[in-house]
Amino acid sequence: MHWIDSAGLPETHGTVERFLLNPKGDADGLMLDDGTEVHFPPHMGAALCAAVQPGSRVLVRGVRPRGVVKFIAAVSVVAEDGIEIIDNGPPAHDKKPAKKPSGSHSPATTVEGVVLRPLHGPKGEVRGVLFEDGRSGRFPPHAAAALDERLKPGARLALRGEARTTVHGTVVHAHEIGTNQRDLRPIEKKPKPHDPEDEHPPHKRGPKHHPAH
Repeated sequence: MHWIDSAGLPETHGTVERFLLNPKGDADGLMLDDGTEVHFPPHMGAALCAAVQPGSRVLVRGVRPRGVVKFIAAVSVVAEDGIEIIDNGPPAHDKKPAKKPSGSHSPATTVEGVVLRPLHGPKGEVRGVLFEDGRSGRFPPHAAAALDERLKPGARLALRGEARTTVHGTVVHAHEIGTNQRDLRPIEKKPKPHDPEDEHPPHKRGPKHHPAH
């Protein structure tokens, strides 16, 4: 949302409790001590991690999607020393090699625990969970839509996938999910959008009409 002027947006003050991580192990959010989840794009992560630490006071300017309680999609974050980190959009494309994911990588890791809260994407869509022990799991929104009760606080959940551990915690990019380790099921691919043409294969469609000469 780098096209939005943060100066006119609502302000939220709070104390940082923890950073939140995306599937690659990069910081893409903050949890404030009052339970407010703050999402920001990963290209803001390095600057925020340098300016802010757990326990720091921050001022967040951003927008709130409909239907999500205590969630802000941040356009800017102001640190205690007055430094403001603004979403100016992703860096310009260059020919440098793609950045390697952050943290150490542990393939095929299984985590099981009690859900503290669901985690969201920038539009308020559920994209993961934070467990009570501080670990987190990430999965696509279409998988979350089918889980319903299993993502509510207090529910037990198991995830299996690639794990990354950084100074800010451990995140699992889930490929399997269930209520426990014996109940794990693969996360299905996102279904393709419905195309009305699929209901009428070419050999069953009516004849083409050519204009008369």
